[in-house]
Amino acid sequence: MQTEPPLTHYQRIGGEEKVRALVQRFYDLMDELPEAYGIRKLHAQDLQSARDKLYKFLTGWMGGPQLYVEQYGHPMLRRRHFPFPIGDEERDQWLLCMNRALEEVVDDAALRKELSDAFAKVADHMRNREG
Repeated sequence: MQTEPPLTHYQRIGGEEKVRALVQRFYDLMDELPEAYGIRKLHAQDLQSARDKLYKFLTGWMGGPQLYVEQYGHPMLRRRHFPFPIGDEERDQWLLCMNRALEEVVDDAALRKELSDAFAKVADHMRNREG
């Protein structure tokens, strides 16, 4: 008897629609929360390009189509973020926005925890300065 492969995070979250919703809410929160001012000021005034790139990256990162890689090549996340000063404060602000977005967009508590844990590892890896 052949077992089905486990569903990807992309499938479990609900595909394109839910990944888009997560990204939209993440950047809306970055704009809305005073506690996120530090990371918001690292972004361009118009967040559309950032929204598009994060959507494409997360789609592939979660096991969906490799949209980001197809358009931009390997993500090289740390290298692409190196021009921006990222310390504990910026990491924590990013995670605040992402975790709130996860709470609002993702119904499945187990999936929310898995994604939150994975985001925490990636965000911690992005740090490039002390503090």
